[in-house]
Amino acid sequence: MKAGLTAKYVMFDTWFSNPHQIVQISQRGLNVIAMVKKSSKITYEFEGKQMNVKQIFNACKKRRGRSRYLLSVPVKVGDPAKDGAQIDARIVCVRNRSNRKDWIALICKDMTIDENEIIRIYGKRWDIEVFFKTCKSFLKLVTEYHGLSYDALTAHTAFVFLRYMFMSVEKRDDEDDRTIGELFYCMVDELADITFNHSLQILVEAMFESVKEIFQPTEEQMERFANAFISRLPKYMQEAISPSLAA
Repeated sequence: MKAGLTAKYVMFDTWFSNPHQIVQISQRGLNVIAMVKKSSKITYEFEGKQMNVKQIFNACKKRRGRSRYLLSVPVKVGDPAKDGAQIDARIVCVRNRSNRKDWIALICKDMTIDENEIIRIYGKRWDIEVFFKTCKSFLKLVTEYHGLSYDALTAHTAFVFLRYMFMSVEKRDDEDDRTIGELFYCMVDELADITFNHSLQILVEAMFESVKEIFQPTEEQMERFANAFISRLPKYMQEAISPSLAA
């Protein structure tokens, strides 16, 4: 930061994840998204009590079905006496892809973004970690060259990264249909019956009409329900709903 570098989010894994670290970074004007360490010694304030992340997870009702996350709760991080401040944050628990019986907890200091956005942003950090592991384990970043020449080390690193780029391009060509160019858009146009925006509006309008018919709310109650419902949607869905429906 002294060199003029800026960042919207600082992300790290459980190795650096502790309340003191999160508070200190937040006081520098940066948002934190990190993986929470499942330690009985690290606690957060939840509903007026100091609890570790396992206790918080066990005390709360989980989301069921095909939701991307199991749990989302607001907490307070840090002790004013020890850390200099206490800040608001959100803990989001998601299933561990490697072990469906296990779960992973993420903590985010930015309370303005939703749970899906927290998961998406942290996924970028995980992609970087996969990149480093691939370079070290499979592309011989560490083992292929040993020397004291800075220029030679830099050249070797550049060759390893070039190998990774070749693999990435090949992987995308093999898996991403968008790489076939104009044919992809022709295929999509043929398959599309209605646009995403249109289908979303149909579903939302049908839901609102059903609520009006069954529960017969007042206009004020209906407006509050609509605002609460729309505010919980991801931003791209909010933008897809027409202004007349969102009002």
